[in-house]
Amino acid sequence: MEEGNIKNTETEQTSAAGIRGETMPENEAGNVSEIKESRMVTGVLWQQLLLFFVPLLAGTFFQLLYNTVDAIIVGQFIGKEALSAVGGATATLINLFVGFFVGITSGETVAVSQFYGARRTGDVRKSVHTGMAIAVWGGVILTVVVGGLAEIMLEAMSTPADTLEWSTQYLRIYAAGMIGNMVYNMAASILRAVGDSRRPFLYLVAGTLTNVVLDCLFVIAFHWGVAGAAFATILSQYISAVLALIYLSRTTECFHISFRRIRLDPVYVPKILRIGIPAALQSLMYSFSNVLIQVAVNGFGTDTVAAWTVWGKVDSIFWMIIGSLGLATTTVVGQNFGAGKYGRVRKCAREAYLITFLFTASMSTFFYTLRDPLVRIFTSDPDVVRLGVEIAGFMAPTFLTYFTIEILSGTLRGMGDALIPTLITVLGVCGARIVWLFTAVAANTTMKMVMYCYPISWSISTAAFIFYYFYYVRKHQISEDRAAA
Repeated sequence: MEEGNIKNTETEQTSAAGIRGETMPENEAGNVSEIKESRMVTGVLWQQLLLFFVPLLAGTFFQLLYNTVDAIIVGQFIGKEALSAVGGATATLINLFVGFFVGITSGETVAVSQFYGARRTGDVRKSVHTGMAIAVWGGVILTVVVGGLAEIMLEAMSTPADTLEWSTQYLRIYAAGMIGNMVYNMAASILRAVGDSRRPFLYLVAGTLTNVVLDCLFVIAFHWGVAGAAFATILSQYISAVLALIYLSRTTECFHISFRRIRLDPVYVPKILRIGIPAALQSLMYSFSNVLIQVAVNGFGTDTVAAWTVWGKVDSIFWMIIGSLGLATTTVVGQNFGAGKYGRVRKCAREAYLITFLFTASMSTFFYTLRDPLVRIFTSDPDVVRLGVEIAGFMAPTFLTYFTIEILSGTLRGMGDALIPTLITVLGVCGARIVWLFTAVAANTTMKMVMYCYPISWSISTAAFIFYYFYYVRKHQISEDRAAA
C-alpha cells in the first residue's frame, strides 16, 4: 500500500474511512449510532489483547489440528512415506497458497476494524460483502490452479519418488476444499475485526472434531490411506465455513451478510487489497523461501523429510501463538487507530511486545526441554526420531530472534501501513534466506547449514522493523501528544 501522510488535522472519520487518510462521502457512512463504542478502544489494553487472544489462540490451535491429526494418524497407521506425503512438500505448497489468501484477509481485518472503530456502519457493510466475494472467487481460482498443477509443482520441488504419488493424491483432493477454506478464513477475519474471536473458535472446534472422527473412519476403519485423510480435512473445512456463514447471515449487527449483496464493490476492493496484497505477497515470499528450503531438505532423503515434517508439526504450536498475538495486535491497533486514539496505539504495541516476549521465551524452553517426547508423538522410527530431536534442539532457541517481526508488522498493518513491512520481510527474511541457500548451503551442504537461514534472516529483519517502527511513529506523530491535541 502507498505510504501517505497522516496530518494532525485529520478527523477520526478520515483515519478510519481511508485506511490511511481518505475521507469517505457521508452517504456511505450509514447510521453510526448502530455501532456501540468498542471495549477495545476504552478498556485496559493488555486485558483486551488477552481477552481477544485466548479464543483466537484456541481457534488457531484447532485449525492446526486439521493437518496435525492427519499426520499423527497417517504416520502411526500407514508409515513414514505417508507421513512425508501429507507433510513435506505437500504441506509447504498448501501453506503457500492458503497463506497468500490469508494475507488478503488481513486487508479485510484492517478495513473492517478501522471502520468499526470509527463507527461507520455503511462502510462496514460494504467491506463485509466485498470481502466475501473475494473469498469465493479466490477459492475457485485456487481449486483450479492447485488441483491442475499438483504433480508438476511437487516434481519441481524434488519430492522423493517413493512419496510422489501419495503427495499428488493428497494435494489434489485438498484443492477441492479451497472454497470452504477461503470462505471460512474470510468470515473469521470479519468476526475478529469487530472483536469477536469466540465464534471462529467454536466453528473450528466443530470442524476439527469432525476431522478427528472422519480420519479414524476413513483411514483406520475404511483403509482409504492418504486419500481418506485428505477427504476428512476438506469436509471438516466446509463444515466450519457453513457454520460461520449461517451466523453472519442471521445476525442483525452491521456486519450481517445478505447473499444477494455479495459482490466485488469497485470502491472497497482497492481498500481491502491495498493492505491485503502486500500482506499476501509477504506470506507468498515466506512460503516461496520455505519451498526452496524444502527442496534442500528433500535432498537429504525420506528420513530427513519425515523428521522435518515432524518438527513442522511440533513448532506449529509456536507459530499458532505468535500469529494469534500478531492478529490480536492488528485488530486492537486497527480499532483504536480508526477511533483516532493514537496514544493507545503505541501503548498497545508496547504491551503486545512484552506479552509476546514472555510467550516466546516460555515456548522456546518448552520445545528444547521436551523435544524427544514431542517428536515421538508423531513417529516411532528410530532414525526419524534421532533427526527430529537434533532439528528441534537447534531450532527452538532461535524463536527469540523472530517475535519482534510479528508484533511490529502487526502494529503497522493495524495503522494501515503494509507496503514497507512487506518490503522489509521480502528483503530481510526471504531475500536473505535465498542468498544463504545459494551461497552458504551450496558451499557446505548440511542440514544444520540449511537451518541457519532462519535465525540469520530473522535477526536482519528484526533490526529493520525496530528502526522503521520508530521512524514511522515519529514521522506521523502517532503519540500521546497527538492524542492530547
